[in-house]
Amino acid sequence: MTSAERTVFVVDDDEAALDSLLMLLRSERLNPRGFSSASDFLTSLTPDARGCVISDVRMPGMDGVELLKTLKAMHCMLPVIVITGHADVTVAVQAMKSGAADFIEKPFESELILRLVRSSLEDNDDAVDANAQRHRIQRRLESLTARERQVLDLIVQGSSNKVIAASLSISPRTVEIYRANVMSKMRADSLSDLVRMTLSASMN
Repeated sequence: MTSAERTVFVVDDDEAALDSLLMLLRSERLNPRGFSSASDFLTSLTPDARGCVISDVRMPGMDGVELLKTLKAMHCMLPVIVITGHADVTVAVQAMKSGAADFIEKPFESELILRLVRSSLEDNDDAVDANAQRHRIQRRLESLTARERQVLDLIVQGSSNKVIAASLSISPRTVEIYRANVMSKMRADSLSDLVRMTLSASMN
């Protein structure tokens, strides 16, 4: 993953502050894009966007906290760093409760914002990778037949082949065949691997 494949979206109605931050991020090759309002940013946002967001709190129209809530409602995985020139504890709490990855006051040290951005980019990479893994597992689950899914559900519950056979009114040998099919389709290397994947998919 290269920084060119990820974008640091900067949202600030203060033109001077926006330009300054964009210049800093460009100097570190962090691929920034600037927006003077939250609505402009949301209009350009695509579902497959990768990276992170830096947003001022106090802006005309939609403010930073409202932007956070909107992104959360959209199930957007982009971490959001909130910045403000006001020492406002209440706003900080609101931002964190609304899902902000971090909260920082102006003026801030360049090294601090760069560290937060790099950390947020790594967090987004992890979130995207985990989400992709969940989708892969979900597709494998969807490839199971109805009977194979019944067997899988009983396996996850800890049932033995004998108990599964009795529950489904089939022979233990038939259970073994279904079990082998489930392991193959789910690409599970072990029983624990199978259970872990199934549980992780159900938590999505």
